[in-house]
Amino acid sequence: MIARVLAALLAVGLNLSAAMAQGFPDKQLTLIVPFPAGGPSDALGRSVAQAMAAHLKQSIIVENVGGASGSIGLTKMIKAPADGYTLGFGTIGTHVANVALFKKLPYDPIADFEPVGLAGMATMLLVARKDLPVSNLQDFVAYARANREKLTYGSAGVGSISHYACVVLLSNLKLNITHIPYRGVAPAMNDLMGGHVDFMCDQTTTALPQVQSGTVKAISVLGDQALPQVPQVSTAAAAGYPDVNLRSWNAIFVRKGTPAPILQKLNEALRAAIADPDVARQMTAVGVELPQGANLEPGAVRALIARGLEHDVPVLRAKGEYLD
Repeated sequence: MIARVLAALLAVGLNLSAAMAQGFPDKQLTLIVPFPAGGPSDALGRSVAQAMAAHLKQSIIVENVGGASGSIGLTKMIKAPADGYTLGFGTIGTHVANVALFKKLPYDPIADFEPVGLAGMATMLLVARKDLPVSNLQDFVAYARANREKLTYGSAGVGSISHYACVVLLSNLKLNITHIPYRGVAPAMNDLMGGHVDFMCDQTTTALPQVQSGTVKAISVLGDQALPQVPQVSTAAAAGYPDVNLRSWNAIFVRKGTPAPILQKLNEALRAAIADPDVARQMTAVGVELPQGANLEPGAVRALIARGLEHDVPVLRAKGEYLD
């Protein structure tokens, strides 16, 4: 009897989920970007949201809810109903770095979220002031070991991807360099251009324009594949550091418990957005790699989070820097 009742309840639940999905979406959606407007995550989020809206035939409003390294915006997202109408734009920072940088993170990156899919990835670049006397990663390591006490590196702040990447890089290189956190990537980059800090680890989206204009020097692609935008810049793997493979990523999430048929519709809309030629053109120009193949599946996001929690969180925790 109990088994029959449970089976009946399950069937009712499945029918309700299917009914919800059949008319989805029948009203405006919201994408919460947990960072201020104008940054690289905001730009990618808006571009993808616009293309998803066209596929879903419903508008998607982008709401910027910045603060606390993205945790304020995503906490707001998971308090919304699990109906697919409120999306969140998560990153390697919000779902991996924050686990190490908050003593009490107000959300669980796995238990509270269901990934819709990856929106984009970007390899990190090691960039330096123009007059730093190094030209590749091997030079940089030798110079840094000889001058470690006077070198500094800038970042967009504790918990930012630029901070995260440099912590992991320097751990791999067995270097301890003084960190200078800024309130955003723009002031950090300005001080790098002015020679007030020595180097940064930055996303291609913000670093490439400065490298191409000659205001900063690119030392290494922090991965195993050269970038077509700067083919002259060698990779960390080529310099003898195959374990240095630092890539930022951005993904769209909904609240855990969102019905599977709605998740599927949202994933189909995200795939359509990524396949949009205008989106591809905009993102490729600034070094963003759009996912393909298996990386279009929600499981790819789960794998990236799991890898980060296993490999990078212990390195970040060892630094003892916290945001609360």
